[in-house]
Amino acid sequence: MLVEALPTAGRPAPSAPAGEAGGPARAPRRRLRALGRHLVPLLYIAPAFALLVLWTYRPLAQTFQLSFYDWNMVPSNPMTPVGLDNYREVLALPEMWQAIRTTALYIGALLVFSTVLPVVIALLTRRVGGRARGFYQALIFVPVLITPVATAAVWRWLLAPEGGPLTTLLSAFGMEPVNWFRDPQLAVLAVVLITGWQLMGFGVLVVAAGLTGIGPDYAAAASTDGATAWQTTRWITLPLLSPTLVFLALMTLLLSAQWTFPVIDVLTQGGPGNATSNVYHLLWQFGFRNFDAGLSAAAGVLFFVAFTLVALLFVKLMDRLSFYDD
Repeated sequence: MLVEALPTAGRPAPSAPAGEAGGPARAPRRRLRALGRHLVPLLYIAPAFALLVLWTYRPLAQTFQLSFYDWNMVPSNPMTPVGLDNYREVLALPEMWQAIRTTALYIGALLVFSTVLPVVIALLTRRVGGRARGFYQALIFVPVLITPVATAAVWRWLLAPEGGPLTTLLSAFGMEPVNWFRDPQLAVLAVVLITGWQLMGFGVLVVAAGLTGIGPDYAAAASTDGATAWQTTRWITLPLLSPTLVFLALMTLLLSAQWTFPVIDVLTQGGPGNATSNVYHLLWQFGFRNFDAGLSAAAGVLFFVAFTLVALLFVKLMDRLSFYDD
């Protein structure tokens, strides 16, 4: 027993495992490293988040606050609290409901230019080979690059009832000159055609990108089974293109009022008789023509809530309206 005990007495004390050596001292370092791993991504997005708060959420909160006051936008005049009077007044205005109906009309008409025509054009240009396909697509996309105000100014010159190039051309075929911006129906049609002409290039670009994501194996298998070109397009291409079309429809639904605003402001100023005014132009009229900031803010809050509910409903239905090949 003595012989076996001597070496044991001189042997150094067993050391702790490598992972546990200095454990209490290294634990704060590990926590700091873990905290750093979580903080670094947040630091990357911090500038963008700060600008988002400064330019989006802060004005949104101020608009909501302003909707409960009466103020003519003169800094020296104080804001007067009016409770819910601005909301009651906005909902009672006939101009409000006419602007909502016109906005719905714009959305329905522009869906043709953002989804239907781009699909047709993209499918047709898909059959064109070589550089000609890129040329045609670029030719259609060029109007997107022109600013909306410049587009509206050029179309105002083209459609001028006296001396306008299109009016002169129509007169050469014996047609009477038409004042597009004095007749309510023609004015709405002009706003739709001009905005749709500029919007269609973006739709063609998005649809063409969606078509490139559809593998050619589906069409080859369908052709082997005897499917015609129309059957392949109807039952294979269009369903696989549905996520792209749903995206374009959602964009049109939410942004049609914004897209048509500069055309309306330059060409018709909302007339004749508020026939072409949409919800955005109505807000602008309340705020910057009538200088009624409270009324404009109340209408803005109502439109914000309405568009948010519509967008949430559309996003909820997106999975049902879209078809994926996975």
